[in-house]
Amino acid sequence: MELIDQLSNLASRAQKQLVHIQTEEATKTALVMPFINALGYNVFDPTEVVPEFICDIGTKSLLRNTSSW
Repeated sequence: MELIDQLSNLASRAQKQLVHIQTEEATKTALVMPFINALGYNVFDPTEVVPEFICDIGTKSLLRNTSSW
């Protein structure tokens, strides 16, 4: 299936599910993970998709403790 078809299907499904998505975890499961998967990534492989990855950009990143890098 082409990417555009997968995204169209995800959009249709999301419209039907929106009233049932009440939490962050539900959002991730119903919307985010299927979207990342449609882009060709294996959401269950931590070498491809890092859960809860911190990607602060700008001044916030300067405030974070960098000793763990």
